[in-house]
Amino acid sequence: MSNNTEAKPTPNGVFKGSDLPPLVTDKPPHVLIAGAGLAGLFLGILLEKAGIPYEIFERSAQIRPLGAIMCLSPNILPAFEQLGLLDELMSFSKPAIRGQMLTDKLKLIGNMLATSAELIGYDRVLFARPELHDMLLNKIPKEKLHMSKKVLSFQQNHEGVMIRFSDNTSIHGDILVGADGAHSAVRQHLYKTLEKEGLLPKSDTKPMSKGYISLVGTTNELDPAKYPGVLDEDSEAFYMVGDKDTPYTWVTFTIPGNRICWNVIIQLGITEIADDQFKSSDWVPQQNQKMMDEIRHFKTPYGTMGDLFDATDIERVSKVYFEDMLFETWNHGRTVLIGDAAHKILPSSGAGAVNAMQDAVLLANHLYDIFPTSFENIKTALAEYKEERFDAIKEQYPQSYISAKLIYGHTFSERILRHVVFNWLPKSVQRKQMSKDTAYRPQANFLPLAPKRGTLEIIPQWPSKRIEKEKEEADKKKAAATCL
Repeated sequence: MSNNTEAKPTPNGVFKGSDLPPLVTDKPPHVLIAGAGLAGLFLGILLEKAGIPYEIFERSAQIRPLGAIMCLSPNILPAFEQLGLLDELMSFSKPAIRGQMLTDKLKLIGNMLATSAELIGYDRVLFARPELHDMLLNKIPKEKLHMSKKVLSFQQNHEGVMIRFSDNTSIHGDILVGADGAHSAVRQHLYKTLEKEGLLPKSDTKPMSKGYISLVGTTNELDPAKYPGVLDEDSEAFYMVGDKDTPYTWVTFTIPGNRICWNVIIQLGITEIADDQFKSSDWVPQQNQKMMDEIRHFKTPYGTMGDLFDATDIERVSKVYFEDMLFETWNHGRTVLIGDAAHKILPSSGAGAVNAMQDAVLLANHLYDIFPTSFENIKTALAEYKEERFDAIKEQYPQSYISAKLIYGHTFSERILRHVVFNWLPKSVQRKQMSKDTAYRPQANFLPLAPKRGTLEIIPQWPSKRIEKEKEEADKKKAAATCL
């Protein structure tokens, strides 16, 4: 059976022996990716470069990414440079060099720590999330992207994995990657199976924490005469923090196209409107509009938030939960989870999308190392991917909690913490933390590495076992030829 054709299971859902691929083959594994978000698309681009066959299955009929502000750090930009995507990324981005934290009366609380390109090598960049999604989507061959493919269930054994979709179709492959977000159908089905078998840790049965609700949007093109900051080459960023009677944080960033990305964050358990939004299952634009009407009067350096709301199409406003959860189980058999499906981190440090794409880089490295393709080699590759990646993710959670408290927190202790950090914490300590946070920069082992930028010492990653083995064999052949 060709790996690119839909499988024909028997009535009980098991593949006939004649339909199964060989148990060991020199061909690379056929990878099935559930989810066409940033993690799934980035993995697809990497597999395209690695020569590994793949297909992406998206549950929606039409992709509509959140109209959110997004930031990419130096932790992932070298991988973009490797893939030849950095210049295109910069065409719709602005460097995030400076930022101010203000009170709701626009009084300065403190300046955000400026980045040092000389040390770090890259500036953080800001842009509207849909533009990055569109860029990545355009790099995927159309025949490899399948829409309206909602995963219902899957089966896996030593011979392969089969996915069943809600449209009564199914497909067979060698590896299933769950890149389908925080509420991953792949994870839910995998965990349900493992729980029945007594193999799921109790920690993986807990619900995700929800601490904040956010409304995000991007304005249409603005008049520079009224909004002069949109003309600056770098992004003008403001964080407005309300007082005890206004427990909100609202954020604005300028992006190319004379536009402003805005974000309003509300801490759950503090305001009635936030808790009402949390309980509501109605995510239609009218519900978002109701929330926006309550906060139109909030001040910004550009006027009120209402001025920015009026310049934003309501259909492009999204409501987002800030959730967090680090799952213990990332892989089993032929199935592996990446991105929010494996670890949902608070977005206060801008790490969610960066981590998802770093997952894709390291998973691609381990998939490349599978040779020959066999069940044992697949299981080893997926386990080693988790082993290499897990601690790097786990270490980020404490920092994400602190960042969320600093930017979005409104309890008494969180306000005290914010005052201490912006008025008493030495800049040297902040720079040391920034250096630590940006030293982890995984790249694709199977591509030429991006040139080293900046003076910061980078954390080394695992080398490619396949490339090392091929090099050893080449050296042996060369030595043997010399002896002759």
